Amino acid sequence: MADQIEKAYQKQHLFQNAKARGNKKVATKEKRWYKDVGLGFKTPSEAIHGTYIDKKCPFTGDVSIRGRILTGKVVSTKMTRTIVIRRDYLHYIPKYNRYEKRHKNMAVHASPAFRVEIGDIVTVGQCRPLSKTVRFNVLRVSKSKASAKTFGKF
Repeated sequence: MADQIEKAYQKQHLFQNAKARGNKKVATKEKRWYKDVGLGFKTPSEAIHGTYIDKKCPFTGDVSIRGRILTGKVVSTKMTRTIVIRRDYLHYIPKYNRYEKRHKNMAVHASPAFRVEIGDIVTVGQCRPLSKTVRFNVLRVSKSKASAKTFGKF
């Protein structure tokens, strides 16, 4: 059963979990609806075998990925199911014939299928607007090599 931590009852709206027998509904083995988002991205095993409910997840929810595919580094995971990524780029200044560093922060929806930590490199895909600032969804998480090498307390 899904973790009921929200005020409203959480269920997968796209899929019926029970078979009807007469007047009773008899629950069969826990079935879970999931999909392949395409574009060469694998569906995570947590999305297939997990128990979370997330209507904004590209693998188990009603969100399609279309448009741009971008990468960035995670800088904040303080929000619920939303992370902030930083995208660095170079901007050319013709007068000096040089480049300057610039960056943009972007709010991205992170499905519970992923364990995202600060410093990870994530690949995100564009989707419909999920909130005022969120228009992208996490598709893949690559653990940062730099964070693996750093010394941790105990």
